Amino acid sequence: MNTSSNAVTHPLAETLPGRRQDRPGKGGAAGPPRPILGAGPALLLLDILLAAGAWTAAVLLLRQLAPQEPPGLPALLLYPAAYLLFLYAFGLYRREALLELRRSLGRAALAAGLGGLAASVAVALLPPPLGGVGVGRLFLASVPGFVLAGGVARVILFGLRRQGAFRRRLLVIGAGRRAWDLMWLLRKEGRTLAYDIVFAHDPRMGEMDPRLAEDPAHRVLHAGEDFLALAREFGADQVVVAPDERRGLPMRALLACKTAGFPVHEYLRFLEKEIGRVDIKRLELGWLLYGEGFTFSPIDRALKRLLDIVASAAALLLAFPFLLAAAIAVKLEDGGPVLYRQARVTQGGRVFHIMKLRTMRVDAERFGAVWAAERDPRVTRVGRFLRRTRLDELPQLFNVLRGDMSFVGPRPERPEFTRELAARLPLYEERHLVKAGLTGWAQINYPYGASLDDARSKLSYDLYYVKNFGILFDLLIILQTLRVVLWPGGVR
Repeated sequence: MNTSSNAVTHPLAETLPGRRQDRPGKGGAAGPPRPILGAGPALLLLDILLAAGAWTAAVLLLRQLAPQEPPGLPALLLYPAAYLLFLYAFGLYRREALLELRRSLGRAALAAGLGGLAASVAVALLPPPLGGVGVGRLFLASVPGFVLAGGVARVILFGLRRQGAFRRRLLVIGAGRRAWDLMWLLRKEGRTLAYDIVFAHDPRMGEMDPRLAEDPAHRVLHAGEDFLALAREFGADQVVVAPDERRGLPMRALLACKTAGFPVHEYLRFLEKEIGRVDIKRLELGWLLYGEGFTFSPIDRALKRLLDIVASAAALLLAFPFLLAAAIAVKLEDGGPVLYRQARVTQGGRVFHIMKLRTMRVDAERFGAVWAAERDPRVTRVGRFLRRTRLDELPQLFNVLRGDMSFVGPRPERPEFTRELAARLPLYEERHLVKAGLTGWAQINYPYGASLDDARSKLSYDLYYVKNFGILFDLLIILQTLRVVLWPGGVR
């Protein structure tokens, strides 16, 4: 995150870095901000345009080489659609992929190959003239074109980043601990890759955080009550209200920013959207109470249950050979039971028995329940492989079909740990407003952990999921689960 290099205690004029003189407003000042396309959406647009161009050229070439076997419209649409879905499933629009060119290029090429393979299988199953014609030629034509398109799109994006594109300018009202937390979290987790930030502070907003006051890399201005002039001079894209003390905050000055076209966001809501989780450290119950979210209509629940049945049945059908092979491996290693049943907590605090392939020794908990460690000595050799590949989770699909779990939801925890965590973490019980899930927002964003700090971090993602519950959100999580299965280290 880049900010100006000189701390300032007086307002406006020549003291503000990089003023946007190309957006004249009244009196020559910069006008309201124009929408800035983020790096992720910009890359998606590039992928769509370049993939469409590459696929059109490939199809035209195929029609010249084999005019007697023109592919049907479903076949023409399936290949680019499968390619784009695999790009998303591999996490290529996430922050870490946008920051690492080498990783992005490798995964984009793999997405092209697997997308072409998946589309070819689907086309082969379609009856002529919809599909089933020239599948091999379609595959060979699609993969090179999509590999090239994906590579060019990412090289263009990284070139634009080096030119300073996709930066956002934030005027943060306040310079206390909350403002410092905001800057620190945006630097680590923000969906925008680079921010220019100016802090506007006044003693009425509380004490200035010494880390901001002493560090010359962060610009802090005396706020006064003319936020609009600050926003115009700085050329802010957004105004974020983040004071430690809100009493005495000049609301009319903030309203002037909003009516002038500068988006004004409250700290918690802005941060939730930027980092994809709820900031538990400075959480306010009033914000949860009066804000949007935590709504579950009967239609939402019915669609979620339908998705659970369809997704779990399809997954069982596809994964059955792997499940059978894994079960045989568990049995052959030590002759113990294949399945492991354990009490877990789901929606409303109800306890059910989860089914998993056994990955630990038979006597692993002879001294009672304990947290699993990262390199737990109780895990067997086969169990270590099953955990790394997530194959041990496959029997949970039967729990999903029975209705004990959902395909997507918070991770089901044991009753002993749930009671302990609920006593030590505020709002922990709110994660049980929905059914526990085989995969979930926390599972695809946070690495496996077994400590109080890990539980607190995962709770921030679970609360975000419960608050923003929706069938489309579930589908996006299911897609990205493939990334976690293939690259377990890909979660943050």
